[in-house]
Amino acid sequence: MKKSMFFTFLSAFVLTSCSMQNTASQSESAVQPVEPITSVSESNSDYTPLNYQNQIGQWFPYMDFENYMYGKSEDEFREAVREKFSDAEKNSVNTVYLHVHPCGDCYYMSDIFPRGTFFDGDYDPFQIMLDEAHSMGLSVHAWINPLRCQTADQMNGVSEDFTVKKWAEDSECEYVKTVGDRWYLNPAYQESADLVCSCVGEIMDKYSVDGIHIDDYFYPTTDPDFDRTAFEKSGSTSLAEWRTENCSRLVKSIYDTVKSHDSRVLFGISPQGNVSADYETQYADVKRWFSESGFCDYAVPQIYYGFKNQTCPFERTLAEWEGIVKNPDISLVIGLACYKQGNNDIWAGEAGEYEWIENPFVIKQQVEMVKNSSASGYAFYY
Repeated sequence: MKKSMFFTFLSAFVLTSCSMQNTASQSESAVQPVEPITSVSESNSDYTPLNYQNQIGQWFPYMDFENYMYGKSEDEFREAVREKFSDAEKNSVNTVYLHVHPCGDCYYMSDIFPRGTFFDGDYDPFQIMLDEAHSMGLSVHAWINPLRCQTADQMNGVSEDFTVKKWAEDSECEYVKTVGDRWYLNPAYQESADLVCSCVGEIMDKYSVDGIHIDDYFYPTTDPDFDRTAFEKSGSTSLAEWRTENCSRLVKSIYDTVKSHDSRVLFGISPQGNVSADYETQYADVKRWFSESGFCDYAVPQIYYGFKNQTCPFERTLAEWEGIVKNPDISLVIGLACYKQGNNDIWAGEAGEYEWIENPFVIKQQVEMVKNSSASGYAFYY
């Protein structure tokens, strides 16, 4: 779709509040799917991935599963999912990011990872979400957190049959480490990356997904002790550069896994919007990932800032990301913080703390700004 057509589509998208009431049907608002690449693994040869040249996305986080999955029958869960996706469709959403691997666990039928806290039914929740989304013409991207694992208390309840528990109980093992009260995979080791890739491969083998999506959980700490052993053995002299390369190796491994299973399936990365923090606290080399080939297909920076944010004002941050995504084969999708509309933002500084309360049209104005940028879409986090 040409950019002018995308602008026409956005102009019809009237956004008056964070509730985003819009009665346009999917058939009226959806853009055309990306032309698929013909190379495909045999396991998925009977399914053509559904993806859109201009993503209008929405995240569905696992924290909300407690409300509509935990303790629910299959019929109750299906009805709740159908309602949520119908609301998304009415708001012109064409792509959903479904949280299936948030904390070293799973919300799908896995042979590799333990079930998530809110997954207590005898049905397959991901298959239900997948079926309902596809029936509405929604593209489904399986959303995983690559490194974040269980809390210490949760890990105590994990069966010893699972790899992550075996690693956690082995005092000599460095593949998984604790930060505070939570376990994290250590990206210094290829074994940790391989476990993440096994998650991706399992999902793609079992489900007809349209994309794989990761967000901003990379290095969980700047503390040198987290991966001191591996760093000292590496021969590297710069901890920051070494960690950054570790993260890039992980990301490339995920990309290669996706493409080896089905080259038509998209892989997207959603880093935090503050570029300096990406490098300084998480060692995420977003400038490399979004300019070179072989790391991802689309970028969704979380520009969760108001126009008056004193650190990352929206307009300036949007322009910065336009300059970062240099690879013409990588789509730029802007992540927007609907959850902030109507609430104070304590991290925005004095000038921006009450902006989302005083201005009820922040999201509407940001969408209008995105349509005049080089971005090809946007995504909402509630």
